[in-house]
Amino acid sequence: MISEVYAMADGGGASAQGGLGAFVPLIIMFVIFYFLLIRPQQKKAKQHREMIDNLKKGDRVITSGGLYGTISSLDDTSVTLEVADQVKIKLVRGNIVSVVNKENA
Repeated sequence: MISEVYAMADGGGASAQGGLGAFVPLIIMFVIFYFLLIRPQQKKAKQHREMIDNLKKGDRVITSGGLYGTISSLDDTSVTLEVADQVKIKLVRGNIVSVVNKENA
């Protein structure tokens, strides 16, 4: 009977370590998700913010709706694009997707 008590005590100690070991795969999965999903999204968002901050009058841009236009005026939150002769639209700066080189337009 005494040998059974010692056997039970050893089993209880092993399960406490096993409980801590169960979190290791979760931690590894979080690290993998961070490097494969979260970090690239943060990097892309940072590049977009920098592009939005560096807009200037005369740049040719593409909007999120697919419109090509030339920036005719800027302020802190909005951009006025000239999409055709005497046709201007006003957009929020965040709707600018990319700046187009004059060679590509």
